[in-house]
Amino acid sequence: MALPEAFIERFYAIYPKMADTLLATFEKPKRVAFRINPLKTDVQTVLEKLEAEGIVPEPVDWYPYAFTTAPELRDQLTHSELFENGDIYIQSLSSMLAPLVLAPQPGENILDLTAAPGGKSLMMAAQMHNDGWLSVVEPGKDRFFRLKANLERGGVTIAHTYMTDGRSVGNKCPEMFDRVMLDAPCSTEAKFKSFDPKSYAYWSERKIKEMAKLQQRLMVSAIKSLKPGGKLLYATCSFAPEENEAIVDKALKKHPELQVVPIDLPIQNKQAGFTQWGKKSYNPQLEHAIRILPTEMMDGFFLCLLEKKG
Repeated sequence: MALPEAFIERFYAIYPKMADTLLATFEKPKRVAFRINPLKTDVQTVLEKLEAEGIVPEPVDWYPYAFTTAPELRDQLTHSELFENGDIYIQSLSSMLAPLVLAPQPGENILDLTAAPGGKSLMMAAQMHNDGWLSVVEPGKDRFFRLKANLERGGVTIAHTYMTDGRSVGNKCPEMFDRVMLDAPCSTEAKFKSFDPKSYAYWSERKIKEMAKLQQRLMVSAIKSLKPGGKLLYATCSFAPEENEAIVDKALKKHPELQVVPIDLPIQNKQAGFTQWGKKSYNPQLEHAIRILPTEMMDGFFLCLLEKKG
C-alpha cells in the first residue's frame, strides 16, 4: 500500500481494532454514486433512459433518489445527456447524508457556507422544493463559477451565490439563517486512494493543523450566522479528530447556547463520535456525532448536528 506512513500510523491510532479492514477499502475504486434530481425529472424516466444506454444501476435503500453503478461506468454517466441536462448529479453517498441530516424545509432561509462544487446545495434545493432562500458561498473564482453552472443546470431557482470568504459571513449576516451547512475544507483523508498518489500528495500532519485553524474560524462564522433555535451541521471528509471532534469541542466551550443533537442514520457503517482520543478529552455530547466508516460503497465522513438554543 502506497499511502503515507504517517497517515497509516495515525489511522491505526484512530481505529485500532478495525484499521486493516478499513484500509483495504482504499485499494480499489468505489462504486459510482449518483442522485436523481427531482427538480428536473423523476426516478422512472431516468431509469428507463439509463436502461436504453445499457446501464442498470442499483438503488440505495436509505434514499429513493440515490443509485450506484460500477466504477468503469463513470465516464459514460458524465458524458450522458442526463448528466449534461442536470437530471442526475454524481455525488458520493457520504456527502448525500449531510443534507438528509440537516433536513432543510420549504420556505426556510438556508446557508451553505463552503459550497463548491454544489452537490449539497442542489440536494437541499430539492428538499426545499425550490421554495425559500438558499445562500451559497464559495471564495475561489474557478470553483465559484463551476458551482453556479451546476446550480443553474440543476434547475435551482432559490440560490443566491456569493463569491466571498465564509469566515466573513457571520459578521455580515448575524443570526439570519434557519439552518447552516458547514461541510468544511479539510485534509480530505477519506478520499485517499492507494492506487492514486495524487489523492494524498498534499497530505501531512502540518496540513491537518492548518485545516483545523481554518475550520475553527469557519465554525465561528457559521455559529454567528445561525438564528436562535436554528441548526448547524458540521461535516468533513477527514478521519482526524483534530479536524472533527476537537473543532466542535472548542465551539461548545465558547458557546454554551449550543448543544449536539443526536443523529439517527439508517446505515450500518457508522460509530459514535469520540469523547476521548489520545490524551485529549472532548465534551461528552460528542458521542452524538457520527463517524461514517469507509466501505467499498462509501467514503469515510464526520457529521455533527448542533442546535443553537433560543
